[in-house]
Amino acid sequence: MASSQDSKSLSKERYAKYGESYITSLNHARGAELDRLIELAKPEPTWIMLDVATGGGHTALKFSPYVKEVIATDLTPKMVERAAAFITGLGVTNVRFEPADAENLPFKDEQFDLVTCRIAAHHFPDPQRFIRESVRVLQRGGLLLVQDQVLPEDNLAARYVDQIERLRDPSHHRANSRTEWMNMFQNAGLIIEAVDEIVKKHILNLWAKRQGCSLETIERLEDLIKDAPPIPANWLDAKMNASEELTFVNHHILISGRKAG
Repeated sequence: MASSQDSKSLSKERYAKYGESYITSLNHARGAELDRLIELAKPEPTWIMLDVATGGGHTALKFSPYVKEVIATDLTPKMVERAAAFITGLGVTNVRFEPADAENLPFKDEQFDLVTCRIAAHHFPDPQRFIRESVRVLQRGGLLLVQDQVLPEDNLAARYVDQIERLRDPSHHRANSRTEWMNMFQNAGLIIEAVDEIVKKHILNLWAKRQGCSLETIERLEDLIKDAPPIPANWLDAKMNASEELTFVNHHILISGRKAG
C-alpha cells in the first residue's frame, strides 16, 4: 500500500482531474442519507460547522440553510474551487471554502458545533487521526457525523471488495468495517449515538467512468464482480438491469458520535 504522503498526492492528482464529475454525480448530490444527516444533527441557526473533504460540496449545501456558517474544506485545491463555484453560483452566501488536510485540520480547538465528512474517509491514510482531529476542533457536546464506504466483517471478503474499489480509483486507500468504525469513534472518546447502514446501487460502467477507467480496467472490474466468491458476491449483489448493464451495490455506514459535554 502507498505511503501516507504518496496516497495524499495521488488523491490530489486524481480529483483535480476527475473532480467535476463529483459535482454532477447523483450518488453524491442526492440520497435519503442527506436528510438523515439533518435528522441526526438537529442543526441550530447559531451553529458553525465544518465539512471535511467536501468534494462537490453537497453536504455543505444541504446544511447551509440550517446553520450560521459552514466551512467546507478539501485536500485538493481544485475541488475547493469547483465546490465554491457550484455553491456560490446557487446564491448561497454562508459557506466558506478552504483547502485543508483532514488529518491536520488548520483550526483552533473547540471551534465547531458540528463536523461532517461524507463519502471521503476511505481516501484517508489514517482515519483514526482524522477522527481525533475532528474531536479536537469540536466544542464540548458537539457532534461528528461520518458517512463512508463500509466493508464486510469477514477479513478475506473485505479485502476482495476493497481491491475492486482500489482498481477503480487508485487513490482509494482503505475502507473499514462497521466494527472498525465504532472502535475508532470510541477510541477518540466519542459517545456513539447512531449507526446506520446504507446500500447504494451503481451501474458499473458509469461508476467506473467517473474515475476515467479504461475499457480494460472496466472489463477487469466486471470480472471481479461477476466471479466474486460467495461472501463478497452476496455483498456486491451484482445483477443485469433492463438495459443489460451490470449493476452492483456498495455499502455505506453513517455513524454519529458526540463529544462529551
